[in-house]
Amino acid sequence: MALSVLNVTKRFRDITAVKDLSFKVDRGRILGFLGPNGAGKTTTMRVILGILKPDAGHVSWEGRPLSYWGPALFGYLPEERGLYPKMHMHEHLVFLGQLNGLSSRDAKVRADQWIERLGLGEYRGKRIEELSKGNQQKVQVIGALLHQPKLLILDEPFSGLDPVNTAMLKEVLLEQSQTGCTVVFSSHRMDQVEELCEDIVLIHRGELVLSGNLQRIKSAMGRQILRVALEGRRDFWRRIPGLTLLADRPDYLEFRIDPSLDPNIVLTQALQAGKVIRFELMEPSLDQIFVERVGAGA
Repeated sequence: MALSVLNVTKRFRDITAVKDLSFKVDRGRILGFLGPNGAGKTTTMRVILGILKPDAGHVSWEGRPLSYWGPALFGYLPEERGLYPKMHMHEHLVFLGQLNGLSSRDAKVRADQWIERLGLGEYRGKRIEELSKGNQQKVQVIGALLHQPKLLILDEPFSGLDPVNTAMLKEVLLEQSQTGCTVVFSSHRMDQVEELCEDIVLIHRGELVLSGNLQRIKSAMGRQILRVALEGRRDFWRRIPGLTLLADRPDYLEFRIDPSLDPNIVLTQALQAGKVIRFELMEPSLDQIFVERVGAGA
């Protein structure tokens, strides 16, 4: 295991933000670190980075304490803005690269490469405060990547990005993973996590709720979601026990189906109600797993 978080507890006076939390991440994997607001995600990330000291437990990288490796091991993107608004963008990126051990020359070369890669060339001489929220976020991403860290810790990295730039960042994260970089990121967008992550950790109120390979987790829960699209009476399902309506969309109905209910009974009733366009049993989405495990009001 590259990153190991073992029995970590962090308290702030009488509040326990993280309680006996353990998980591991292999080198080159992308881990989705999930939980509702206030679950302890940011606190855990800051413990991993050494910004906060745990009250119990420890964090290691390849079997050694993180203090052994030094700050160049990490790339960190905080949820809040971590930029100096009066500095010019290129100047700022060179400064961040030098803080992480790059020479001035290497920092300039890499900054230029990333600026072009992320479509920021026309803003090269602009002050940070003159950039849009999305472009500021891209600058923070570059700052985290510039020194080629082995571990990327990203707190809501897609915040402020439009769909085009979201797709660009996803591509960048996949490339980093393929080169052996370990990526841990939090997001409230479950669809983004499903697209990118092999593994997830879900916490609630500072404690571990669920962890492991995402596809195995979904497979273990079985095909309990049913989607039906039909031209006809959409209320056909109301007299079928064992069906719980989850979503009534213009193009389909989505149900949770009880394991004791034969799906063929539902199909027969749907065919009697009209023309069936779609009838599909599915594994639950990550969104549905999240709500089930931590509650719809989280």
